[in-house]
Amino acid sequence: MPSKYKILFVTSEVVPFIKTGGLADVSSALPQKLQELGHQVRIVVPKYGAIDERKHKIHEVVRLKDLKINIGEKEVIFSLRSSFLIGPKTRVQIYFLDNPEYFGSRHSLYTDPLSGEEYPDNDERFILLARAVFELVTKLGWVPDIIHCNDWQTGLVPAYLKSAFAKDPLFTPIKTLFTIHNLSFQGIFSKSTFAKTALPAELESERGILFKGKLNFLKSALTYSDMINTVSETYSKEICQFKEFGSGLHDILSKRKKDMYGIINGIDDTIWNPEVDAKIQHKYSIKNIEHKEENKKALANNYGFDYDEKIPVVGMISRLFEDKGLDLLEKAFPQLMKLNMRLILLGTGDKKYHKFFTSAASKYSDKFSCFIGFDEELAHLIEAGSDIFLMPSKYEPCGLNQMYSLVYGTVPVAHKTGGLADTVQPFNSKNNSGNGFVFEKYTSLSMITELKKAIKIFTNDKETWQTIMKNGMKSNFSWLNSAKKYVDLYKKLTD
Repeated sequence: MPSKYKILFVTSEVVPFIKTGGLADVSSALPQKLQELGHQVRIVVPKYGAIDERKHKIHEVVRLKDLKINIGEKEVIFSLRSSFLIGPKTRVQIYFLDNPEYFGSRHSLYTDPLSGEEYPDNDERFILLARAVFELVTKLGWVPDIIHCNDWQTGLVPAYLKSAFAKDPLFTPIKTLFTIHNLSFQGIFSKSTFAKTALPAELESERGILFKGKLNFLKSALTYSDMINTVSETYSKEICQFKEFGSGLHDILSKRKKDMYGIINGIDDTIWNPEVDAKIQHKYSIKNIEHKEENKKALANNYGFDYDEKIPVVGMISRLFEDKGLDLLEKAFPQLMKLNMRLILLGTGDKKYHKFFTSAASKYSDKFSCFIGFDEELAHLIEAGSDIFLMPSKYEPCGLNQMYSLVYGTVPVAHKTGGLADTVQPFNSKNNSGNGFVFEKYTSLSMITELKKAIKIFTNDKETWQTIMKNGMKSNFSWLNSAKKYVDLYKKLTD
């Protein structure tokens, strides 16, 4: 196979066009880095109503205009329009799946903004995305070596490739890689959806794409992809080994264990880098680490507490849901408030946590401040101005905040799981190695024990603390590293 690959990257969101979560960041950064490495990448994404055509110069492609397929009994007409994802060093061709009924008339991606419920026709919308991939390849005659699919919205692509298109010589050489970014969203629909797919009848079974009597897009991908990966090495092992990590699909995941890999996401060092970060009070680096203190002052000022260089500020930026470790935090809160520290929280999520933290902020106003919501500038200031970053997640496929923290010299205290286990190494005082503090047991007591250790070193041993900070700041989480690992997977796939 060639050393340079043709990769068709299929996703449901891409920065800067449209975003609901981390998938959009990966779908932008990874294709750009792959292209920089000399591979030919093209992206397919739906054209939602919120995407500005004029701003992004999205134009018609004659060969890809007014294509027709049937979804069940219904004739659907769509076009694939073209533009470029323009990065600092490269531009990647991107095709927008344009259909007014399913995508163009909706600004929201997966859920109805009025009801908060998922769109009832999400099955048809993402059947169309999968079918459009095959129309694109056929009409363009541009045949990729790999179709790289992401999350449940693309989950039917591997099933079509292995069944409906299995004997088509144009498609037989193509391999599929499926990346799991979030296992808990699976694309589950009633069995009657199967009739809309035009897939061969034998797939309408538990051996095919049904799971517990329903059609499951994610299960389809896990069953029919040539190779699967997820966004950290430890998490890829956890989901195959432990039932509680598998979101109900543990048996299927464990069967695919030998085809499962883990590659940690990179971070965008043009945005998350204290040397160039325009959103923080004072830029700094490992060479002038003392300037970090200016950000701590600005953070104190912003949150309305007294600045004291001797008292550590513990930062948290999190979605406020139980699996982010908030059950531990709630349980341990009275003990935490006895420690010599200040705690700052930024996040939004479950209403019960909104209520809990808001009342805790008035009860412990000298020790704890919170901002319920999200604020990008504040997120940067918390990363730069905190001394310690607390990340007690129960599960964490990859996690980005611990990586941001390391790069900003903000020492993480984290639960040993998923991407946290792969990036935060426990400090070892014998040889001064490690970049943070890690608790293995998912209990409030274990979390408090590690936090106390961190506070003790911060308060009593500035020299050791600086060593831990610098160990973190030397980390390399560039997307280039991750992209090279993806190329290794493509090589394995096509050899």
